[in-house]
Amino acid sequence: MSLMQVRKIVVQVEEVLRTAGRDVVPPTRKAVAAAVIHNPYAGRFVDDLRPLYALGGEVSGLLVERALAALGVAADQVSAYGKGAIVGVDGDLEHTAALLHPSFGAPVRAALGGGKAIIPGTKKIGGPGAAITMPLTNKDDIWVFDDMDSAEISIPDAPRADEIVIALCLGIGGRPLHRIGAA
Repeated sequence: MSLMQVRKIVVQVEEVLRTAGRDVVPPTRKAVAAAVIHNPYAGRFVDDLRPLYALGGEVSGLLVERALAALGVAADQVSAYGKGAIVGVDGDLEHTAALLHPSFGAPVRAALGGGKAIIPGTKKIGGPGAAITMPLTNKDDIWVFDDMDSAEISIPDAPRADEIVIALCLGIGGRPLHRIGAA
């Protein structure tokens, strides 16, 4: 039985065409796909959070599909990724950890056809309109400095007290006009 109850999905794409007085060729792109889901454990302490592991994998499969569709590219063009979650005030920070860590990455890596590096993430407790800034790193080598970036999302009416905003970000091309390289 699935615990996934999605109230809404929000997808945003950022494409940088020009910065620092120069054209960015090709433009860099980032997509953030976020789902606002019901928190089945809001308002109560639960020792066994394993059901959230499966929910994290289920949600990440949905988010990676939406983010790839928004970018409109083949999966192998994605160079960077990141993740994050905001739990509503009736939740527990550990709820976001259970969603983001044990099972979230496998569907993302399967959809992208790889991803040797850890998917960096962040988590917090917040109310409606809370923003979350998520780190992005290269999907295969965390030491590729040009892909080290961030993406942010804020949803005006989420998370409500009994909800969680869970987000995936995908990047193409690294930071605009990057020129640092690798370690």
